[in-house]
Amino acid sequence: MGIMTKRVLLARPRGYCAGVDRAVETVERALELYGAPIYVRKQIVHNKHVVQTLERKGAIFVEENDEVPEGATVIFSAHGVAPEVHEQARQRNLHAIDATCPLVTKVHQEARRYARDEYDILLIGHEGHEEVVGTSGEAPEHVTLVDGPDSVDQVEVRDPSKVVWLSQTTLSVDETLETVDRLKAKFPGLQSPPSDDICYATQNRQQVVKQIAPDCDVLLVIGSRNSSNSVRLREVALEAGARASYLIDFASEIDDGWLTGASTVGLTSGASVPEDLIEQALGHLAARGYADVEEITTVQERQTFALPREIKRDLAARNT
Repeated sequence: MGIMTKRVLLARPRGYCAGVDRAVETVERALELYGAPIYVRKQIVHNKHVVQTLERKGAIFVEENDEVPEGATVIFSAHGVAPEVHEQARQRNLHAIDATCPLVTKVHQEARRYARDEYDILLIGHEGHEEVVGTSGEAPEHVTLVDGPDSVDQVEVRDPSKVVWLSQTTLSVDETLETVDRLKAKFPGLQSPPSDDICYATQNRQQVVKQIAPDCDVLLVIGSRNSSNSVRLREVALEAGARASYLIDFASEIDDGWLTGASTVGLTSGASVPEDLIEQALGHLAARGYADVEEITTVQERQTFALPREIKRDLAARNT
């Protein structure tokens, strides 16, 4: 019997998307410009390591605006907030900086527009997820949450000829299409958003996982449990044929038992995961004989988003 060859298939694109990059940089720049502490409502992005790193630099994470001292600076997370959150910030005289991802803002704008036109909006997403709470808050009396294909049967609308679907940006592409198909079967007049709501980064990360999964004995996804797009990557890996898949925050969580008999290990990371966590995982795997790393690239991402205007303005003022 020959010696088992051990290799890593490294997925690309992986890790930070443009919206996360912008949100994290917003907190870092705010700390530089205004000094600590800077308050952040909810986790700026759904990643344990990122939140801990920013806390060490002087960010204070809170659940709601009323935990922020009057007049202080507060940053709203990448997942977006409902209009009432902006209103609360004004009432408490907070210096609010909105780090909502522009792709989430686009969905908010769609929700407002369809609500103005008296549509029923079927929002496909996960109940309780911050992004869903924020989007629903734009037009609560018009939005019905559809949490996956199995909940379609319960959906009711006022006028089947005026109904549109929107979605959370971080869902499984395949499951969302399945949900849409079921909704269309129930409401043949269902309209689609003008452009896809599932963001480019979510789709790209799922696409490369689908490509490598069939060759993987184990596929490791670095990402936090509350990160919707990371949780979806693990599901996609299993659906696409990986024999096992695990979601971990840190390389130290890799169980040697998972690697027993595994010749090919896949590795990727969710959209809120910094690259140093991938480096640590590669080091951990190399120490266990998986030194041969092949990066599989399906698409080059070049998307970037400008920083929020308050930060840009104050950076410019400081540099003159």
